[in-house]
Amino acid sequence: MSVIVKNLTKKYGTQKAVDNISFELRKREITGFIGPNGSGKSTTMKSICGIISPDSGLVFINDKNVAEDLTEIKKTIGYLPESNPLYYEQYVAEYLTYVGNIYKIADVKRRVAEIISQTGLEPERKKKIGELSKGYKQRVGLAQALIHNPEILILDEPTTGLDPNQLIKIRELIKSISKDKTVLLSTHILQEVEAICHKVIMIDKGKIVADSTTENVQKGKTGLQTVLVEFKEEIEEEIIKKIPGISNLKKQSGKIWLIESSAENDIREEIFKFALSNKFNILELQTRRRSLEDSFRELSSK
Repeated sequence: MSVIVKNLTKKYGTQKAVDNISFELRKREITGFIGPNGSGKSTTMKSICGIISPDSGLVFINDKNVAEDLTEIKKTIGYLPESNPLYYEQYVAEYLTYVGNIYKIADVKRRVAEIISQTGLEPERKKKIGELSKGYKQRVGLAQALIHNPEILILDEPTTGLDPNQLIKIRELIKSISKDKTVLLSTHILQEVEAICHKVIMIDKGKIVADSTTENVQKGKTGLQTVLVEFKEEIEEEIIKKIPGISNLKKQSGKIWLIESSAENDIREEIFKFALSNKFNILELQTRRRSLEDSFRELSSK
């Protein structure tokens, strides 16, 4: 099921939270939605879910206009908001039964049992939600978003506040349930995006600044690759600059250099030729993978 956002704009007073943005989400893909605080992520996600109405622009889900067919479209969406509002006095199974009844699920008892098993809530099913750890509360939030088996899953900061073990388990859960769904995942944990997302949309000041595969966004605007090389000898910068294809050169420490070059050409071969012809010894040579954090800093507001 596809999600198409066209020229979406939303203002709060005179401030544009979202400024004429357009993008598309595809089935069986996890799309990471990243940007600084206040960049428009939550506003966009709420607009897709029909929780708020944009000032202009359209959202289509499976070719249906959200503004015109909201009741039916909501049946296809599972939404986990950042605040994850839960009824702490209810027991896990009780709460999920309540949510299932809202969606008028026929055999709600069976479905609750299925979703408890799927989200790993079995050990905690007889506890009150208020007694659960942060990680299990997030699992309950995911369970309520999945109870009606939606085709689209919108997750706003689902791993905020989790410890590393909890984070890994929630990440694995999201990955497993995405196999037949369209997932939009907002998070500040960029390593999470690198680990599970097929695509990245980056928003800044209400505008889309990147929309591509995770790999392409990692390359950033420059499209450069970075190589770290350590020589045995002290070498003057002017001599190293003679290596063909260097775009930028920086001394890291001691005899270690960072060499940037076009990502289209592998400069390591030229470094080897340079060392051989000048009788220099290479102690270490490695390609440094550009991180999503590097691109985030480059593309977002300073």
